[in-house]
Amino acid sequence: MHIKKLLTPKTKLVLLFVELCIIASLTAYLFYLSSQTKEQYAKTTMLQQQLSTVKKELTDLQNQDQVLLNKKNAEEIKNIQTTYKDAVGMYERLADLRAQKQKTDAYDKQFAQILSLLSTQNYASAQATLKILTTTIDKDTQKNITTVVTAPINNAPPAGGGYQRQTVQTDNGSFVVDIIAGDLGNTKVIVDTASESDCSNNCPVLSLSDYVARNGAYAGVNGSYFCPTEYPSCAGKSNSFDTLLMNKNKTYFNSANNVYSTIPAVIFGGSWVRFVSKSLEWGRDTGVDSVLANQPLLVYNGQNMFGGNDDPKQSSSGTRGFVAAKGNTVYIGMVHTVSVTQMATVLQKMGMENAINLDSGGSAALWYGGYKVGPGRNIPNVILFVRK
Repeated sequence: MHIKKLLTPKTKLVLLFVELCIIASLTAYLFYLSSQTKEQYAKTTMLQQQLSTVKKELTDLQNQDQVLLNKKNAEEIKNIQTTYKDAVGMYERLADLRAQKQKTDAYDKQFAQILSLLSTQNYASAQATLKILTTTIDKDTQKNITTVVTAPINNAPPAGGGYQRQTVQTDNGSFVVDIIAGDLGNTKVIVDTASESDCSNNCPVLSLSDYVARNGAYAGVNGSYFCPTEYPSCAGKSNSFDTLLMNKNKTYFNSANNVYSTIPAVIFGGSWVRFVSKSLEWGRDTGVDSVLANQPLLVYNGQNMFGGNDDPKQSSSGTRGFVAAKGNTVYIGMVHTVSVTQMATVLQKMGMENAINLDSGGSAALWYGGYKVGPGRNIPNVILFVRK
């Protein structure tokens, strides 16, 4: 193999420039000789030919836009990474559906085809098939929720407390909402955890009904994002969560890694509730009842704060949890067949002043005298309503 084939484009460029300088110098030197013998002439001719060849190679190399080539390679790598990320997201979505006791046989077969395409590095076809599967699941979910869940149209949240199921109309469609209101005049909002302190792997989890029972709560909802055991990416950190939290026992979780956190949080006081756009805005006060951080921030001071991102799980349709507030009332609930972006629109339409997204999918669970959504998988933390 020619040694140049082992060199990088930048190194080739340097060597060609050096060759050009050497050959040019030799050519000038030979022409400088007073006697032009045939041998010298032959050497001169040979050097001129070599010079011409090197010039051509140099010109060709210079004409290759290395920035453009690097950009093309970077785009290709990004597309591959995106496909793998979407495939992992689909695997996790299927795990969520199974956690909600839904049949996934047909989806599993199509996902197996996607894995086969990835194994042969057919990324374009894998990405196309992923989009088809995503669309199919979204349509089936919409069909199922339309068939099973119906509710009267009402854009106003429950007044004074209690639970209701309603259909909220927005410019982007109508969405079914299960919502529970807790008036802070007679309700204490707490966060409970299965673990008593920080936990990074094989963490304890409980069902929402267990949390409700052991606290004498009248309502509850699943809490922050965590790493379910069923997710391959959660190996070595199963059932752990890494956002800031203070439970009902005044124990702060993940405090060290959230000193400068930009993840939003909600703080529950005795008779008030406060939302902060970044956890770093909150200290470690234990004079409050509970603290929970999660993302994204949906509504803040009445403004829609979330316009979407590149996370396929957040852009897909599903049953999604939230905690929100309006005046002196805290709301917990679920919005059905909705993306996170659409949920932000729904909650703003309902007049919420502040709202934060909670975990969803297979972890989605809502309790009010029994499960309104779920039970789903067991979870490491929850938000509960307790009578004062």
